[in-house]
Amino acid sequence: MSAIRLPAALRRAACLVPVLAALVQANVCFGQMGFGSQAVGGISVDADGIVRTLEPKALESLAAERTRALADAGWSGKASESRTVSLKAVASAVKESTAKGTPLPAEVQFLGGLQRIERVFVDPDGHDILLCGPADALAVDGSGAIVGATSRRPPLHLEDLVVCLRAIEAARAGGMTCSIDPTPEGIAKLQAVLRRQGTMGPDPKATFTAMEQALGPQKITVGGVPTDSRIARVLVAADYRMKRIGMGLEESGLKALPSYLAMIPAGGRAATLPRFWLEADYDPISRDPDELAWSIGGRRMKCLTESDVAAQGGMKRGAVPADALAKKWCDAMTASYDELAGKQPVFAELVNCIDLAVVAALIKGRQLDGRAGCDLSPLTDAAGLKLPSYDVPASVPTVATGVKKGTTWVLSASGGVKFQPWQFAANTAEAAELAASRTVAIAARPATLSGCSWE
Repeated sequence: MSAIRLPAALRRAACLVPVLAALVQANVCFGQMGFGSQAVGGISVDADGIVRTLEPKALESLAAERTRALADAGWSGKASESRTVSLKAVASAVKESTAKGTPLPAEVQFLGGLQRIERVFVDPDGHDILLCGPADALAVDGSGAIVGATSRRPPLHLEDLVVCLRAIEAARAGGMTCSIDPTPEGIAKLQAVLRRQGTMGPDPKATFTAMEQALGPQKITVGGVPTDSRIARVLVAADYRMKRIGMGLEESGLKALPSYLAMIPAGGRAATLPRFWLEADYDPISRDPDELAWSIGGRRMKCLTESDVAAQGGMKRGAVPADALAKKWCDAMTASYDELAGKQPVFAELVNCIDLAVVAALIKGRQLDGRAGCDLSPLTDAAGLKLPSYDVPASVPTVATGVKKGTTWVLSASGGVKFQPWQFAANTAEAAELAASRTVAIAARPATLSGCSWE
């Protein structure tokens, strides 16, 4: 069917688009340090909502700008096997920056360099909620992503946590999702072209071009989070890059993860319209008997597939049995996900966002802020802290692409990302030993809560 590839003329034009868009004055808390770029996950979104891949020169420019911003920030953190971050301290720093109209310190923007959240502790005596996990010093990789200096995996973003806290109630019904799909009108036009075409013919490129023009731009749908948020960008970028890897439009960099098209043997048959999507999965969240200590582990990403059929009025999902080769590719993607996330930070960013959504569901669902007496209103009050607004991803250009296997041309697929943080937060198991680790974490909390000095 169709895959996403930026035409050559547009790829050249993308280099001319400024990578670091200026943020409005209302976003001063996040915007003055050079970290609030519109570029996320190696993609850009123009004013018309069209998603494109950033060219190497644009990525170099982004990396240089963020490297300077990190140096100017005067804080890059230090590595730690276990760092304790106080949400009371974070809320205090946000309240002060909002009142003064000054940028948030880098250590607050990146939650002390936390790489993931392994444990959440409630401290009623200190009126605090503590987030604990491994941390790293900050660095900038060649693609402009902010990553751990040693781990090369991205840190957590306060901006994403704030979005999750504000959006988590709205995500109860449908979770947090992203999907990139052709329009019903495009499908109808494509079917007409293929009926007229009959066969691929001697010039496959001409047929691909006709398919591209018929199908038109594919629509992006984001649910459960604001479409102009950074998390929405992460969802779209992860989906976009997964599809490009699956369809052979970019290399995964892993021998164990070739493209789906490369897996199809000569003379082999493949799904007409395979669909690949990513879902999260977690082991039960452990908790102490008093529900003051929580341990989050066993997180993993799964790639799943189904085969669609084009029908009048749109696409019928899972209308035919899943293709065995598509499942084989999904299994390879699942098995390789962690290693891939180490090479392409956007896939680690996706896991970070899911973790933060699960933490937000725990806080809201179990009323941990109320039990702690921890005032999170500086984070949750949209009238106070203004978040950066990103151009809304609305569509991707369509490219029909394929590889010739014997006498058969195989065409590409669509995809998505979906997860339900409330489901994960509700799946718990008691573990009495967590109470002792809570005591240790409270003792390790920074002495100066308002300073947020997590070194």
